[in-house]
Amino acid sequence: MKSLTFNLVKGLLAAAAATLAAGCTSPMPPDLGCGVPGGLCAPLEPNTRARTEEPVSPPPAPRPAESETRTSPVELYPGTGTPQAQSQPAGGTARIALLLPLQSPGLGQAAEAVRAGFLAGHERDRAGIEVDVIPSGDSPESTLQAYARAVGQNDIVVGPLARSSVAALIAGNVVTKPTLALNHPQTDRPLPPQLLVVGLSLEEEARQVADWAAQEHPSGRALVLGGKAAWQQRAAGAFTARWARLGHNNASVELPIVDGYVDANALAELRSRMEIDRPQLVFAALDAGALRQVRSALGTSLPTYAISAANPGRSPGLSVPELDGVRLVDLPWTVQPDHPQVMVYPRPVEAESLDMQRLYALGIDAFQVARTLAQRPGTGFELDGVTGRLTVRQENGAWSLRRMEAAAVYRDGIGYEAVAGK
Repeated sequence: MKSLTFNLVKGLLAAAAATLAAGCTSPMPPDLGCGVPGGLCAPLEPNTRARTEEPVSPPPAPRPAESETRTSPVELYPGTGTPQAQSQPAGGTARIALLLPLQSPGLGQAAEAVRAGFLAGHERDRAGIEVDVIPSGDSPESTLQAYARAVGQNDIVVGPLARSSVAALIAGNVVTKPTLALNHPQTDRPLPPQLLVVGLSLEEEARQVADWAAQEHPSGRALVLGGKAAWQQRAAGAFTARWARLGHNNASVELPIVDGYVDANALAELRSRMEIDRPQLVFAALDAGALRQVRSALGTSLPTYAISAANPGRSPGLSVPELDGVRLVDLPWTVQPDHPQVMVYPRPVEAESLDMQRLYALGIDAFQVARTLAQRPGTGFELDGVTGRLTVRQENGAWSLRRMEAAAVYRDGIGYEAVAGK
């Protein structure tokens, strides 16, 4: 996985006064407070929730280490075999091992969400499939030991979950049976021919968003907003690369963000620059809290595109008017609750976090992919899953999975408006 560092681009000052005279800009809206130097903005949670008489809920359990559960892609290298080469032929009973760090203090909650989703998938389509849940810790050594047990007793292995553990399998040259990795390894080494990566990817989301924005703004110039966090730089870099490949220009701004607060002086400076040179659209590699502050300072008139991290959710009483109209891609599980494939699975009542919901959905689709690999060995296929439209293909001996997530427009107080054909 490649980290991409983006410095503050000064191209926003490049436009001459004649550009303003041409009539391609409009006055900036009044500043609502986030762009005032020294001012304060709420960081992550909006302060517009409706008051209720219900007792205050206890604080949520600590979230697992973000560096291990936020997935990121690497290019899939050509291999020499097929993931299905040793899987159970159609018509028999296939044994599938689910290898997860259930014993890990940091990743246990994420692993449990994947496990619950995987077993929900198995409960619905269990014919001809036996599932063996194999727990491990989060160290590479623990993963390798658990993987050895898994391949010795099963036809297909699903896991591991942590990027470092997937990398350990590759480095150890131990992948001898079809294996569905739940995360993208941070390695430049070629992937084993029997390893198929099914993990979620913020970079793939960013590339999908770039294609969407290019369709709606074929000659548009984009302003790419991000921060110093690794996931923000990866998402911004993926969008910028695809945007350039599509023949478009962009300016990039790295916003200082500390403890969820976007620096007010930086927002004020950005606002002043946009008074001079206004882009046609914005891509935000930001979470919902940071994007809320940005749009409070800059206004909401510019078309804004984002990845799933900007999804504020749809909790009862939640109101985030600053995000109204934001275009984003996310899993059908989170933005299309009435999707036919989504409705057939139970929703875990304890999984209030969107991250945990996405991992639960990943577990469902990981089971469906493993099941299809077992029943249709050696062939590509497509699935209409709860994480998106999945396409599994083999090219030049290498197997890959492409996921097209759902495109939606956030509507404050309503939910999500589906966008067809994206």
